[in-house]
Amino acid sequence: MNLRDLEYLATTTELCSFSKAAEKCNTSQPTISSQIKKMEEYLGVKLFERNNKKVIPTEIGLKITELAINILQIVRTMEETAKLAADPLAGYFKLGAFPTLASYIFPKIVQQIRDDMPKLKLVLIEEKTAILINKLKEGKIDAAFLALPINDEILEFKELFEDEFLLAVPQGHRLSNRKRINAKELKEEKLLLLEDGHCLRDQALEFCKEYGSEENNEFRATSLETLRQMIKAGTGATLMPKLAIYENEKSINYIKFSAPSPKRKIGLVWRKTTIRGEIIDKICKYIKA
Repeated sequence: MNLRDLEYLATTTELCSFSKAAEKCNTSQPTISSQIKKMEEYLGVKLFERNNKKVIPTEIGLKITELAINILQIVRTMEETAKLAADPLAGYFKLGAFPTLASYIFPKIVQQIRDDMPKLKLVLIEEKTAILINKLKEGKIDAAFLALPINDEILEFKELFEDEFLLAVPQGHRLSNRKRINAKELKEEKLLLLEDGHCLRDQALEFCKEYGSEENNEFRATSLETLRQMIKAGTGATLMPKLAIYENEKSINYIKFSAPSPKRKIGLVWRKTTIRGEIIDKICKYIKA
């Protein structure tokens, strides 16, 4: 086995297709299929179940793929270490954040990163939480802003700040004249939420569960900005992170919650094995400042 074989294995497991894996790896389907078969013969186990439409990883195949990904990550780390020996603040740094945070936190730090580390080539990535965690573990990004806690033995994190939630209602709503509200007063209130896959949706559902609120099932927003427009249109109420609230915003009334107010904890997450610790420390300091 060589490193390319491990790439073939990891990609085939990810895509459950020899043809798609071949396309992603810039090779032919017979090559992928042949190398996977040789690996199975060498290891003495079946890595995939095969049919005419797709391949399905076996239980042992998944375990071996996980080991292969770890090996590939170690090799990438070796290569990065060599490249960064001359200047640890140079090269590419891929920084992620989930959609309901990215648009509001990236602008606060990008210019400072460019000024402080001019040789660093910053790549910003906006994805849902589950995708960012997978990219982190696979070494495809260096760090990500995520809602805490993150419990994974491969990852490490540092809490940076708490983002308070406010109740967002349109003008003319029964609560629009309130300056503060107790969460218990929203019992049976139907809140507009984001679609599945957003961590903000999960946090809002926890709120609903705790205080007896309900989800408005007639519509789910695809983004926080869509949710904002729905509130402006008088469609209903929602929870809005304080970080996402614009100054002098018209058509929406934001109401603070009485203590203890609902909030989300935001932190920076990275691999324990990372060699970009100096950059990560700087980014944490920017946010803290």
